[in-house]
Amino acid sequence: MVVLLHGVGLDRTMWKPLREQLGRESVALDLPGHGLRPPLRSEQSLASLASDVLERIESREPVHLVGFSLGALVAQHLARFAPERVLTLSAVNSVCQRSSEESAAVEERLATAGTNFSQGVDRAIERWFPASSTTVDPEFIEATRQTMAGNDLESYLHAYAVFARGDREIAGELGAIKQPTLAITGELDPGSTPQMSRRLVAAVPQGRLRIIPGARHMLPVENPRALAAELNSFFSDNEGKQA
Repeated sequence: MVVLLHGVGLDRTMWKPLREQLGRESVALDLPGHGLRPPLRSEQSLASLASDVLERIESREPVHLVGFSLGALVAQHLARFAPERVLTLSAVNSVCQRSSEESAAVEERLATAGTNFSQGVDRAIERWFPASSTTVDPEFIEATRQTMAGNDLESYLHAYAVFARGDREIAGELGAIKQPTLAITGELDPGSTPQMSRRLVAAVPQGRLRIIPGARHMLPVENPRALAAELNSFFSDNEGKQA
């Protein structure tokens, strides 16, 4: 079983292109405060988000856990603190051990996220899907925009705060993640950079690094075929193993 965790401000529907390519049994879960889940009304931590997700993973067998962006941080926490439930860990477009400059930049985005939310959505869509170069279906881009725009603002800010700070919460625990770990991102991702994936692979005992040429932040949507191929290869190499 493959369990998929999306990024901040998105929902389980972002995984549709990848699930069509995987050819494996999979389930995509909404993170707390997203999709069909109740909005968040208090400050959260990586631990609180992970606890909520863990309760909703129905498989009693260890799963191939795949997280994207914020979902990747949640997945790392689950692999560390619920290792019996996680067979492999895949961190897709994940931040890791932000530098002081990187931390300052994301804190600035957090501080201004509630000021003009609709403008922020438009900027995110342009970063993810540049009009001059994207090959993603315009209907999917518009659906992504609508998902982002439909967020409850308070809930979004609580979740974004975890995205901004969660890498610090998990950084000291990465060396204790024993599952085989795939860190994969896009060559052109300006936020979850290839260097961050290299940091993650250096921090965990069993890391595999993959950088997808030409891809930006929304790798599961931009190039689901390449991502599915890497995931399926990684899963097959580690079938039957228990951390």
